[in-house]
Amino acid sequence: MAVTKADIVNSVSNRLEIGKQRSSEAVEALLEIMKKNLANGEDVLVSGFGKFCVKDKKQRKGRNPQTGDEMILAPRRVVTFRCSLSLKNKLNGK
Repeated sequence: MAVTKADIVNSVSNRLEIGKQRSSEAVEALLEIMKKNLANGEDVLVSGFGKFCVKDKKQRKGRNPQTGDEMILAPRRVVTFRCSLSLKNKLNGK
């Protein structure tokens, strides 16, 4: 099961012992800051967690999987995530 934004808000509220309204505002503010920086092409580094990077994809040939017709896919930007070494070690039980 995935962790939802509501789950994060509840966890922040419980951990910091603040109201859900304030924790919701804090989570929303954090996400807005991250979205703004990523939209501007800046990477977002969260120490001990990982790095969100913006990558530019070039135009390329693709294929419509339903019809098999070839098409040209437009250049685009994507967000990738690379987890930190400490998170990777935690995931692997080290």
